[in-house]
Amino acid sequence: MRSRFESQLEALQKDMMYMGGLCEEIISRSAEGLAGPDRLDEEAIQQTYQQMEELERDIEARCLKLLLRQQPVARDLRTISSALKMVYDMKRIGAQSSEVADLTSHNTIHLVDEIPLVKKMAEQVSQMVVASLDAFVKESEALAQEVIAKDDTVDRYFGTIKEKLATYLGMESANGDQAIDLLMIAKYLERIGDHAVNIAKWVQFSITGQLEG
Repeated sequence: MRSRFESQLEALQKDMMYMGGLCEEIISRSAEGLAGPDRLDEEAIQQTYQQMEELERDIEARCLKLLLRQQPVARDLRTISSALKMVYDMKRIGAQSSEVADLTSHNTIHLVDEIPLVKKMAEQVSQMVVASLDAFVKESEALAQEVIAKDDTVDRYFGTIKEKLATYLGMESANGDQAIDLLMIAKYLERIGDHAVNIAKWVQFSITGQLEG
């Protein structure tokens, strides 16, 4: 019975890693729109998000079966309940990445000083998401803590972008619509970083039984 439970738990971890890969993919595809609408594959982004929605339902069903049928011990119970929380954060990452794509799908943003910083934000939050799922599979509290620490970098990027855009909007030639769109993109990326931190905190909870505020 225990070996069967462990194989089912391993299958759950594989599903979680696969969904994490979809998170990485949708963030990357959405950020490509910063180079112009012609670089954006909206159909692929929508398909990826639909996959994420389906996988969320599959993971939730798998977790509930494990809880109801296997009577897990305390550590296993924390792992399964954490997975249920984490999959919600991953779905929100997909939704917010789709919002980024929507903002870049109509017009090219020409704010050349700010766009590189936004791209760096996208790379950072993508790395955080992947690392948080890696921490889950490896049951590594240290890796989870590294993800949480990296959120400070994302916050600094966001603060710098806000300052640059505020300065830009003070110019007579400023394109207000583009500045607001880019600020919203940066805000969505900041939220994705927050979701990666949430995942990392649930990893820590699954290991220690303690949930940080």
